[in-house]
Amino acid sequence: MNYRKKAVNQHGIHSPFLFELYNNVIADTTPFYCFEDIESMRAKLLLSPLEVEINDFGAGSSINKANKRKVSDIAKNTLKTKKYGQLLFRLVNRFKPQEVLELGTSLGVSTMYLAASNSNTKVITVEGCPNIAKIAQINFDKIGYSNIELVNQTFDDFLEDYLAKKDRLDFVFFDGNHTKEATLRYFNWCVEKTNNDTVFVFDDIYWSDGMKAAWQEIKTHPQITTTVDLFALGIVFFNKDLSKENFVLRF
Repeated sequence: MNYRKKAVNQHGIHSPFLFELYNNVIADTTPFYCFEDIESMRAKLLLSPLEVEINDFGAGSSINKANKRKVSDIAKNTLKTKKYGQLLFRLVNRFKPQEVLELGTSLGVSTMYLAASNSNTKVITVEGCPNIAKIAQINFDKIGYSNIELVNQTFDDFLEDYLAKKDRLDFVFFDGNHTKEATLRYFNWCVEKTNNDTVFVFDDIYWSDGMKAAWQEIKTHPQITTTVDLFALGIVFFNKDLSKENFVLRF
């Protein structure tokens, strides 16, 4: 599918829910005071000469396969851009989940955006690599967000125990292990804990043929009503008041 040919703006949206979401959340460019603090943290990471040893439990980097990498390279190649980070902030601000689960912390920039909109929203973020997790925790301590809980475990180990204790999931950001098999596995585990208000966000849905295939399969799941394709992110809704539609929106 050619995303740019299919993507529409608000004039191609007939769903009132999606029209409001597009105009007030997706396409909104209102600056918030916390954005500067988070982007200042990103700028420091992009300049960091520190080298760390990487334990990669997912598909790995498509650019740098070395076991030792500079923090500046990790920041350049793996962090969500400012545009998408601020969208995550607006999504949490709009749907107001009690708890956000992020699978894939990396250096913590997206985590900070998820946590910044509401100090009462708990953000649980999971990172498999201990050295990356240490740097992310330092960043969280520096920025002073007390609503972030960082867990250093593999996704498989974490999800087994976490989901067994949960009655429902409010908001999940799938941002790690970019393989078709792992993405579908974590989705299928998490989908058992969804309700009408649950929101799932998938990172890098066009990252590889495997991720494209995973996204296509996810869209057909019977519990899902509406999906939104923003190229670098896919958003999934389970609200039964919405019609079964797949939107490709310009962002």
